[in-house]
Amino acid sequence: MRIKLISILIFFLVSVPSYSSEKVVYLDVEKIMQNSVAGKSIISQLKSKRESSISKFKKKEKDIVEKEKKLISQKNVLSKEEFGKKIKDLRDDISNYQKDRNKAFNEITQSRIKASTELIKKLNPILEDYSKKNSIKMVIQKKHIVIGKKEDDITKDILELVNQKIKKIKID
Repeated sequence: MRIKLISILIFFLVSVPSYSSEKVVYLDVEKIMQNSVAGKSIISQLKSKRESSISKFKKKEKDIVEKEKKLISQKNVLSKEEFGKKIKDLRDDISNYQKDRNKAFNEITQSRIKASTELIKKLNPILEDYSKKNSIKMVIQKKHIVIGKKEDDITKDILELVNQKIKKIKID
């Protein structure tokens, strides 16, 4: 009797499929960041900002190298104190150059983080609306999925919505 009861219970628990109208899907956020109009705008703005900084710092670096060459050529002409003073000035210039360069690249990194965060903030209402309309219970990032059905990937749909609703994220 006990065996029959346990067998029937197990049969019903295992064989009854879940007929929930709500589903779990996944989204490739990195693909949205890279391929959306707003994401491409962020990338191009950061690229131009980075290239501008690089050219500025290459010019400063070239000036420092020229200063160094000039100082080396004057080594025998200048007095020891004067030469020592100019070496100290050159070291200060190099130190300031490195600080400025690190600061500029940190600012670019902060701009990238801020712009990405802004895009995510604007993406959330789109995801909420899409989830309500399609009875989606949960949206998970693709990077956290080991395996999933391709039908559960909503990246393409969300990418289209993002391209319609978010055209540009301005970087300061």
